Amino acid sequence: MASAAPRTAILYRMVMDTHVCPYGLKAKDLLRRQGYVVEDHALRTREETDAFKAEHGVKTTPQVFIGGERVGGYDDLRRFFGKRVADPKATTYRPVAALFAMTALMALAVSQAVYATPLTLRAVEWFVAFSMAVLALLKLQNVESFATMFLNYDLLAKRWVPYSYVYPFAEGLAGVLMIAGVAVWASVPIALVIGGIGAMSVRFPA
Repeated sequence: MASAAPRTAILYRMVMDTHVCPYGLKAKDLLRRQGYVVEDHALRTREETDAFKAEHGVKTTPQVFIGGERVGGYDDLRRFFGKRVADPKATTYRPVAALFAMTALMALAVSQAVYATPLTLRAVEWFVAFSMAVLALLKLQNVESFATMFLNYDLLAKRWVPYSYVYPFAEGLAGVLMIAGVAVWASVPIALVIGGIGAMSVRFPA
């Protein structure tokens, strides 16, 4: 009995010396995982890419064709296979959950290394400290952008703008001091003040 012919998909994607389209790679991988043989066409120059888009009346690459019909780009391909496509405008708490999950695991790991058990009071303190340090690091990547956003809701920052610039440094300092377990006289008041103001800002928005 003759075996069924393999399912074939045609993929056009950018593969240039200075740029390989990541969505093209993801589309190729998805097709293969779905059992398709991929006829891979590399668009190696900007001119070749523009000509392809003009010929097929599309604005982006990659483009996938199955059974003689154009499926579309990577997101369209996911929909074709009945897979979820994330809404870029939707609110998601996954990054926040991932951050706190990681800092919790870090705290448990350090507690295990120091005390030979992950479940200690110090692990709770480290969790708070690691979380503060990592959150500060994210803010310090672009202090100006953070300060502008912070002014939208923080009660103290609205009344004293420099606080929006001081905040990430104070948060990071408190976190590092708490990790080290030194200068508690400074780290605890800093953490309580910025945390308290933040809580008040959420509870009683101006």
